[in-house]
Amino acid sequence: MEDVCEGKDYSFSSEEEKIISFWSQIDAFKTQLKRTENCPEYIFYDGPPFATGLPHYGHILAGTIKDIVTRYQTMTGHHVTRRFGWDCHGLPVENEIDKALGIKRRDEVLKMGIDKYNEECRSIVTRYVEEWETIVTRTGRWIDFKNDYKTMDLKFMESVWWVFAQLYEKGLVYRGFKVMPYSTGCKTPLSNFEAGDNYKLVSDPEIMVTFPIVGDPDKAAFVAWTTTPWTLPSNLALCVNANFTYVKVRNKHSGKIYVLAESRLSGLPTEKPRSNVTSGPSGDSKKSKTKGSSGEKTENPADSFEILEKFSGASLVGKNYEPLFEYFREFSDVAFKVVADNYVTDDSGTGIVHCAPAFGEDDYRVCIENQIISKGENLIVAIDDDGLFTGKITDFSGRYVKDADKDIIEAVKAKGRLVKSGTCTHSYPFCYRSDTPLIYRAVPSWFVRVEQLKEQLLENNKQTYWVPDYVKDKRFHNWLENARDWAISRSRFWGTPLPIWISEDGEEVLVMDSVEKLQRLSGKEVFDLHRHHIDHIEIPSSRGPQFGMLRRVEDVFDCWFESGSMPYAYIHYPFENAELFEKNFPGHFVAEGLDQTRGWFYTLMVLSTALFGKPAFRNLICNGLVLAEDGKKMSKRLKNYPSPVEVINDYGADALRLYLISSPVVRAETLRFKKDGVFAVVKDVFLPWYNAYRFLVQNAKRLEIEGCAPFAPTDLATLKLSNVLDQWIQSATGSLVHFVRQEMDGYRLYTVVPYLLKFLDNLTNVYVRFNRKRLKGRTGEEDCRTALSTLYNVLLTSCKVMAPFTPFFTEVLYQNLRKVCDGSEESIHYCSFPQEEGKRGERIEESVARMMTIIDLGRNIRERHNKPLKTPLREMVVVHPDSDFLEDIAGKLREYVLEELNVRALVACNDALKYASLRAEPDYSVLGKRLGKSMGVVAKEVKAMSQEDILAFEKAGEVTIAGHCLKLTDIKVVRDFKRPDGMTDKEIDAAGDGDVLLVLDLHADESLFEAGVAREVVNRIQKLRKKAGLEPTDLVEVYFESLDEDKSAIQQVLNTQENYIKDAIGSPLLSHSVMPPHVVVIDEESFHGISKFNFKISLARPALLFNSEAILPLYAGNTQFARGLQTYFLSRDHSALKSEFQHGHGKIKVDRIENQPPVELTLGKHVFLTVGDYFSTERSGC
Repeated sequence: MEDVCEGKDYSFSSEEEKIISFWSQIDAFKTQLKRTENCPEYIFYDGPPFATGLPHYGHILAGTIKDIVTRYQTMTGHHVTRRFGWDCHGLPVENEIDKALGIKRRDEVLKMGIDKYNEECRSIVTRYVEEWETIVTRTGRWIDFKNDYKTMDLKFMESVWWVFAQLYEKGLVYRGFKVMPYSTGCKTPLSNFEAGDNYKLVSDPEIMVTFPIVGDPDKAAFVAWTTTPWTLPSNLALCVNANFTYVKVRNKHSGKIYVLAESRLSGLPTEKPRSNVTSGPSGDSKKSKTKGSSGEKTENPADSFEILEKFSGASLVGKNYEPLFEYFREFSDVAFKVVADNYVTDDSGTGIVHCAPAFGEDDYRVCIENQIISKGENLIVAIDDDGLFTGKITDFSGRYVKDADKDIIEAVKAKGRLVKSGTCTHSYPFCYRSDTPLIYRAVPSWFVRVEQLKEQLLENNKQTYWVPDYVKDKRFHNWLENARDWAISRSRFWGTPLPIWISEDGEEVLVMDSVEKLQRLSGKEVFDLHRHHIDHIEIPSSRGPQFGMLRRVEDVFDCWFESGSMPYAYIHYPFENAELFEKNFPGHFVAEGLDQTRGWFYTLMVLSTALFGKPAFRNLICNGLVLAEDGKKMSKRLKNYPSPVEVINDYGADALRLYLISSPVVRAETLRFKKDGVFAVVKDVFLPWYNAYRFLVQNAKRLEIEGCAPFAPTDLATLKLSNVLDQWIQSATGSLVHFVRQEMDGYRLYTVVPYLLKFLDNLTNVYVRFNRKRLKGRTGEEDCRTALSTLYNVLLTSCKVMAPFTPFFTEVLYQNLRKVCDGSEESIHYCSFPQEEGKRGERIEESVARMMTIIDLGRNIRERHNKPLKTPLREMVVVHPDSDFLEDIAGKLREYVLEELNVRALVACNDALKYASLRAEPDYSVLGKRLGKSMGVVAKEVKAMSQEDILAFEKAGEVTIAGHCLKLTDIKVVRDFKRPDGMTDKEIDAAGDGDVLLVLDLHADESLFEAGVAREVVNRIQKLRKKAGLEPTDLVEVYFESLDEDKSAIQQVLNTQENYIKDAIGSPLLSHSVMPPHVVVIDEESFHGISKFNFKISLARPALLFNSEAILPLYAGNTQFARGLQTYFLSRDHSALKSEFQHGHGKIKVDRIENQPPVELTLGKHVFLTVGDYFSTERSGC
């Protein structure tokens, strides 16, 4: 393995760029697909974005989710085709062109020419494809851009035709008028789900208008209320509720007589009406504010009006009234009368609704039901595609409807028909593309009968699996339950044309389901299906020449119909890939944002249900919205968020990926994006992970430096793990594999990162920390290799587990790790996902978890009493009823606890009452939902449990209280410390977590003083190493010099603690007096008042030491030759010299010194590589 830099010098972003180059060099993605081509298919549908804008965090989030799932499925033995798709048609593209060319009206497009307009649209649909590919690739997502699909491709469009033809054959398509949300900015109707995307608070006029009753003896008038004055010229009826009570009232001031709902009498003005004054309710808004005379004192309506008569709404049906305008006088025989329907409410307005059937969904329905208009008749829509009044409305012809409101109000006022005028603030839908207010307008359209499929849609929804499930069960279910017929046609230009050819008399209809059929019936070659390539194609009538030609209807498909057809169209089904599709439908997985519950998820479900009676997908992840840090929508104008490229350049794509998928946004909640959050992932996840890896590499390299055989990891199957922490970390790694498999199979990506954090904390702060001596080789080479092999296998396995989540970082580590493992895959992304091997050691995992709790509790007690860890304590008692745990903590885990807490003795105690009093607390979080109203009774009895009751409960594992069986997980047993008699909290103290209790003896003990001083000395040496910038593998010799007058006391400490210090620093602590003159000092520092001692520590490079008495005989006593030999050796590189001795099995022949005879030197006899080696040899008597 190659050396690696410190964590602070590791550039995540730069290393990721290198990995991208590496993947490109080995063609990694294509190779992975090739290697898995014979595996079972896993079908993933990628929702196509528009390429007319740049990718943002929402796209990166969805792309990351898709990439993680598809990488995981590949590693678990599937072939996963991943092709990028582009949504090329529809309003977003046309809107861009309209803005660029200044097009405001439909006739301007026709004047320009549909061919030129469509080619302008085509020219921009791939504007940002390169940028998309760059950013998507940089985020680590593997997806095929070269073999992408586009909704404007001939093959895709042909499959869309086939989908429509199947629906038509099933009788699920019809043509009709329907009042729909209509965008005057885009000149097209919108689907109901599109109309709900952009509501704004606006101020609109609200007026009350009179409609004099024909033949009424009191000359009374109906009063209707509206917030859309522009619809009044098209009024054809008034609607009441048959079940309401209506009143005829006289205004005491003016004598005018009105008819309205009794419950809405308060809405009438109580004084003579004045312009711009209103005191009534706000109308069709749930929350509205009305401008008016709120500060004026007004009369009670009961005082202002005299009730002349009361009658039921039903009695008003059929009464005629005088029309407000004369534009529709030709309808007088059937129109201008009162009808009744339950959609009329009395929570606002007057209880009388004015009906303009061309501009209201209920208006249209009610007028058809009451024969005011006919269903098949050509409905007069007095507003054109641009939202302008037609010539039918002579007084306002050519005016935009919203702009005409004021003049229409003035006209009503001039007629003496205005009762009240004001404004109201309410929530109103705007076009999500042009940002213009929507109107409701009757449009001729082609529809899919979704209402007919409702029950089947609801049933198919039950067959799907969603994360989170509440989106499926509530939001999506409710949307399906209220589904209405879907208008799939648009009177636009750039889209897939409807494949419908109709004869001039409308009697003959042909629907094309393929290009071949069109070519066969028309005799024309077809190379492109866009309007300007096929609108001119005519088909002869099958009834004979006298019936003329069939021509295509002008409409194109709603682009949602195209994206809903994606599962079939992207593989050109049924014209190609029939077997692939039919074997693997429904698809396995889709993922998009929450807004797609009313968009793509919905259209997928509708079309698959209509075509095959199945859902389109099996599994779905629904993500929420990524907001700016201030909680507002991310805005380029406001610059309230960092660009994705900036974040990736600073912290890397892996950190951004983990940040996004560990957040609430993967559970369909909102995320306030914080760049600091991405940095926190680097700090909390990647740096600890990297440091554990670096520690492995350093110590594997150290074996070579020390002349041992190069490190080669022992395979797990043959590795004999006798060390408890080796067994534990191996089991913990198995648990990681099990957990990630379980969560990924359940598509719960958000649970993985918290578990990984815990695992990395255990790896770095428990396994590596507690095994430093073993990993550094201080317990023998064999034990060192076992520990290194264990760490290697853990890191390799964890990299494979996390490869789908962090594809770059795991590849970096893997590429170095594989260098010591023969037969490894070229890339980590060719590896299989780890299997659970063997039985996991649940007992040892639980025992180590409790051990870490004990260590934390011990640290807390020390902090409470100001007892630093460097101060040794005499004894600790661990109290717990579990004998297995006590056996572990007093046995194989004992040395780790004692060393970490610096305590001399550990006592295990299973007598729960010796040091603690017990009390029981119900776990409300577990029991609350389960017990409901019984919770109070159960809680009271649980708290009243005696100590004996609690012990019996712990032994039995369950207890029945108030008829409910409670398990160990339902009740928390709290152990409160009971201090032994006659002892103060200064002498003994305890801490517990409700499970385990730790008792710590705090008595001062002089016998522990020397151990405490030794710890202080070691601590200062370690800090000086760090200050000098030394790596753990850098070999140095440590010299100690007492600065005290009386040096005997400190010398006594060094003598008694010699072995501890040597173990801790990895070499003997040398006296300053033996430092050779040629030593190179790296750093030194003096310390004062350390446990009352003063001393100086020096760190030096390892220095050669010569045994002159042994060398002189080699040269027959020639001191000049002996000095020449020493000079020669001191000029040599220390590590090279060490290697030479190793190769010579401890001997070197020196024959390169000019004018000196050759001699053979033996290491440890004539020369020593370090001062420490010399004194160790001297001490051992060798």
